[in-house]
Amino acid sequence: MIPLVFAEKDKSYCIKRINGKDEARRHLNNLGFIEGEAVAVVAELAGNLIIAVKDSRIAIDRAMAQRIVVE
Repeated sequence: MIPLVFAEKDKSYCIKRINGKDEARRHLNNLGFIEGEAVAVVAELAGNLIIAVKDSRIAIDRAMAQRIVVE
């Protein structure tokens, strides 16, 4: 298991855990980052990651991506 920030581009991963305080986890859950959901890194721009999740593309910063553990 690795943090999403270290995931390979265009490879599909499964979210195993979301670390952090309740507020941060709730925010990520509202964006579609739910345990068991498939995600993929689409691009990296200026330190931010573009993530494909639930038929959407969402930009998150590296600190948020560090909290998402994938396999």
